[in-house]
Amino acid sequence: MTGSIAKRTNGKWRARYRDETGKEHSRHFDRKIDAQRWLDQVTSTVVTGTYADPRAGRITFSAYFGEWSARQIWAPGTVLAMSLAARSVPFAAKPMKSVRHSDVETWIKQMNAAGLAPGTVKTRFVNIRSVFRAAMKDRVIGSDPTDGVRLPRRRRADVAMSVPTPEEVGQLMAVADERFQPFIALCAFAGLRLGEAAGVRLGDIDFLRKSMKVSRQIQRVNGGAIDVRAPKYGSERVVYLADSLVNVFAEYVAAYGTTGKERWLFAGEGDGPPHQNTVGYWWRKTLRDAGLSGIKLHDLRHFYASGLIAAGCDVVTVQRSLGHAKATTTLNTYAHLWPTAEDRTRKAAESIMSASLGTRATRAVGDASAAE
Repeated sequence: MTGSIAKRTNGKWRARYRDETGKEHSRHFDRKIDAQRWLDQVTSTVVTGTYADPRAGRITFSAYFGEWSARQIWAPGTVLAMSLAARSVPFAAKPMKSVRHSDVETWIKQMNAAGLAPGTVKTRFVNIRSVFRAAMKDRVIGSDPTDGVRLPRRRRADVAMSVPTPEEVGQLMAVADERFQPFIALCAFAGLRLGEAAGVRLGDIDFLRKSMKVSRQIQRVNGGAIDVRAPKYGSERVVYLADSLVNVFAEYVAAYGTTGKERWLFAGEGDGPPHQNTVGYWWRKTLRDAGLSGIKLHDLRHFYASGLIAAGCDVVTVQRSLGHAKATTTLNTYAHLWPTAEDRTRKAAESIMSASLGTRATRAVGDASAAE
């Protein structure tokens, strides 16, 4: 960047510089010291990498989002989520350079006051933050107004998570319609999400190898239409099935004559897969027939994860089984279910004691109790 200061015939001091593209920028001041201070500030932003074109920052948030989002390669669900977040901000009509930290804080406060869940608030905030960070890379703004904004506290995973008991899952399986039982089983004993279970084709199940490919999901778009798409990023996987689960599928296929690898395992309207609303109806009816409440279909996925952890599976095994893109996602969600150091110590001590004393350990405890 090159810059200079010159006195004009009208007595004003003009400070000007050319940016890296060769475009000239200038401002006029009454005092030379003010002109120099402004030029020094611009030079500082160039040196620190926070320089932004003053004219580019005049574009409104809404207009910049429109231009930027048109260049992004997003899944349909991401398009909807980003558009929803962008429409919710109160500073949509403001120039990008005029959006302040306080504007973002006010928006967060409004969402919180409206009763949005902390997770929803965080998702929208992260989406909007990505817009401002893109604007910084484009040199539209020199700083990110979302930096340091505090979000509503989320409930701890061990408090917020609801995990059905084995008895409750067994009760649901017992009263469910025969056509819905395998769907519940997929979620509870293979950890599939609703959309993934709805998108299973008969050819995805390898009955000999006792495994199943998860390679698609069913989602609603455009007011309720069914869309078949790839699973969430990192969620394509092979799930290894229990013998009993393979038997459930075999009996189901035999009973209802489902043939052909391309046939949907669960039928919706016509030859299509089941709609989410249809699955929701089946689930609510099953809950009602079982005399249960407060259990979500997604809770069966937590049930599956908790079972793997209780059986001693490590983080990576659970991550791959659930289709999490990162192990950190698994830990952030289920860390409270893994045995603590104290639990492992007690179990190890019990193993040592049993190996050393055998039945005598039990007898000794019994004798001590009798003596009391």
